[in-house]
Amino acid sequence: MLRIVEYKRTLFIISALLIIPGLISMLVTLATTGSPFRTSIDFRGGSLWEIQFDKPVQPAELVTYFADQGLADTTVQTINDDRTVSIRTVSMQPEQKQALLKGIEEKFGGVTELRFSSVGPLVGRETTRAAFLAILATSVVTLLFVALAFRKVPHAWRYAVCAILKMLFDILFLLGVASILGHLVGWEVDSLFLTAVLTVVGFSVQDVIVVFDRIRENVPKYAGEPFDQIIDRSLTETLKRSLTTQLNAIFVMVAIILFGGVTIRQFLLTMLIGMVAGTYSSLFFAVPLLSVWHVAADRRAGRAA
Repeated sequence: MLRIVEYKRTLFIISALLIIPGLISMLVTLATTGSPFRTSIDFRGGSLWEIQFDKPVQPAELVTYFADQGLADTTVQTINDDRTVSIRTVSMQPEQKQALLKGIEEKFGGVTELRFSSVGPLVGRETTRAAFLAILATSVVTLLFVALAFRKVPHAWRYAVCAILKMLFDILFLLGVASILGHLVGWEVDSLFLTAVLTVVGFSVQDVIVVFDRIRENVPKYAGEPFDQIIDRSLTETLKRSLTTQLNAIFVMVAIILFGGVTIRQFLLTMLIGMVAGTYSSLFFAVPLLSVWHVAADRRAGRAA
């Protein structure tokens, strides 16, 4: 049987080291730019340009072309077929647009401009607010579900609170990584990033509930054992299952990142980082937190008695 809980102090230090750099980076970015991250045009607004080519074109090639012209913050999506594309980039003046259009014709062949307009932020306060409310709703549902499912275990609400704190740990870690990568490689937060964060939240809650459920099963089964020993036993029993499940998904995402399209690479990287962090926090943050809470409460009860 693995003995993990006895190293909880070390695990908490590691967890703090994972979170603190990201928090510092967000504070620095907030102080200098007014936002905790570098935001894409999904948040800032820009120009929407629809072009039809005479022959099929790959969006990744257009993204590379715009990056070479100093417009790295550009997204390209095909519309209906592989000859019509929607280009979303920073606001452009008519002269700059004409120069880009001439370069596109020289590089990719004949084109027909279908539409060009200035657009507002695709992801604004309302969408960000909706994402926040979704996380809040997940926390409430998790609290109620765990409290109900674990009602036969003493202090069932502790499991629910620890699950929510673990979820918040994963979110803060992802936000911190996005902020740090914004400083290092110019990584910008866009609408797909919000989608990845919400997806990671779902994985996060599911993974920790599996671990907690095994503890719930073992508490009455090994009633005479210390609680920390029951936790170590439960972790040993679920470790293989958790790692196998997560590794299968991670291998698939790594393959898509290496061989897939560039347009979804940042989304998949966010998912990958979030899943790795979620696996760590389920085993080495949420469970030690539950142990510390339980032991501290028992000590206070003993002193009171």
